[in-house]
Order: sequence, then structure tokens, then C-alpha cells
Amino acid sequence: MTGPASTPHGRVNRLTLGCVNTELREFLRSRRARVTPEEAGLPVFPGSRRVPGLRREEVAQLAGVSVDYYVRLERGKNVNVSESVLDALARALRLNETERAHLYTVAKPTRKSQALPPQRVRPGLRRAVDSMPDVPVMLLGRRTDVLATNALARALYKDFEAAPPHERNMIRFIFLDPAARELYDDWEGNARLAVASLHVYAGRHPHDPRLAALVGELSVRDNDFRRWWADNDVYRHAHGSKSLHHPVVGDITLAYESLTVDADPEMSLALHTVEPGSPSEQNLRLLASWALAEQPSDVAH
Repeated sequence: MTGPASTPHGRVNRLTLGCVNTELREFLRSRRARVTPEEAGLPVFPGSRRVPGLRREEVAQLAGVSVDYYVRLERGKNVNVSESVLDALARALRLNETERAHLYTVAKPTRKSQALPPQRVRPGLRRAVDSMPDVPVMLLGRRTDVLATNALARALYKDFEAAPPHERNMIRFIFLDPAARELYDDWEGNARLAVASLHVYAGRHPHDPRLAALVGELSVRDNDFRRWWADNDVYRHAHGSKSLHHPVVGDITLAYESLTVDADPEMSLALHTVEPGSPSEQNLRLLASWALAEQPSDVAH
């Protein structure tokens, strides 16, 4: 396979593996650029720095490997890297837990492309999503595909289940639906975390053609996505909070929890809750009433 092409679509070739491990190459380069010599405890002399962050030889010194070995590794060459070396690199580059796990994943990628079976929503899981009418619930799959939602989640975000199949994706909604930029109080912060979360998936499934198509479309259509994707940040979207300004009921601050489905570890239930007795709880109840009034009586899943 060839390296990245010059077109926006060509850039997604970095997701695939050929003779060069491009995911490892770009991740190491991006992390090295973010560690200053001062943070690493190295001496700095005025006017001596021409690159941001650490030099390759400095990373090699901090990790206790030869410069040649590290250069080959950062160039994505087929190096059989040990766990002890990865641990040393993680320390040298000051990686957090998520970044360390991502380094291990991209340093030892799968060698063969395996077709990913379609994800199916079992009837019992569908009923579980619908059985919590007081909180917005979404069932997310690979690439943040939206597999199922309850009525309150559809009222909070959009009716994904009425959209064409290729549009049923959360990160696509964030970047390509104008309503999303009005909905999120901190759109940029949420968008950047979504991109970083997608990078974690890319590390696990570099051959996924649907991921390549999604990244290609977003790269072409949104400059912010293209720039943030190139940053190679990684983030596990497990829990947190978000503030929304809903066009119907106004401000809502939500806590969210992402719960993995045992039967398919690449499915997760995203549950949104509000502080009891808060204005957000009142507004969420108003939204639930509005959603019930708007929902056709003959809706069936």
C-alpha cells in the first residue's frame, strides 16, 4: 500500500497498514512534539532548539534505546518492539493511561484485515433502551454509530433512527449537522473529545473501510475535524458531563455514563442523567413531555 496521498480523501490511507505502520509513526511524532525538554528534565541552552518538543535522540536517551532503533520505530518500520521498550517510551513521552494503552495497540497491530460483522440490536436490548423513559439513552456501536435511541434521546439530539443509515453516527452529527453547534455550549471541547475517541477505535481497527469512509468525508467537509484528526489525541469516552442549550427547553447540564454491553464489547449504552431538584431536571422533564406529545401514537421499532 502507498503512504498518505495529497488529497483529503488520501489522508485516510494512514488508517491502513502496509509496510509502514502509519498509526504508530504519527502517534509517536505527535507525542514527542508535546513534551518539552524542561518537562523531561533535560538541559536547555538558549537558541539550541529547532523543533517543538523533544528530539528523537532525546527520546531514545530517556527510553534507554539506541537512536537508530527509535528512529526506525518512529518511522513506522516493522520493528518487533517489546513491552519493556513500550513502557520506557510511555514514561519518556509522559503518556497518560489512555495514551499508553493506545501505544500498545498501534505498536502491535493485527496483520490481516478481518471483515467486521454488522452489529445487530437484539430485541431485549432494544426494550432495555426504551424501558428508561425518564433519561436519554443511546446505544452506540463502532465508530460512534447510533444503533438505537429512546424517545428522550431523540428529542435531546435528533431522530437518528429516521435518518438515512449512513447518517446515523454521533461524530458525524457533531461536525456536519448545524444544529449540533448550537446545541453544545462548548462545541469545540466536545468535538475534540469525539475525534480523540474515534482515534482510539482507529488504533484497534485500522482496516475498517467504514471508518476510512467516515474520516474521509469529515476531512473533506470540515476543516476543524481535519486539523484535530491530525493531532492524534486519544480519549476514552467513559463518563463526564456536558452542557447543552436545547432549542425547545433551554439549558440542560447532563452527566453521562458509558456502559459496555457484555455480548458485544464494541457496543455501549450512553446514559444521561441530571442533578435531582436542579433546573436541568425540570427542563429535562419538560423535554420528556414535549417528546411524548410529538411522538406518533403508532410508532413501532
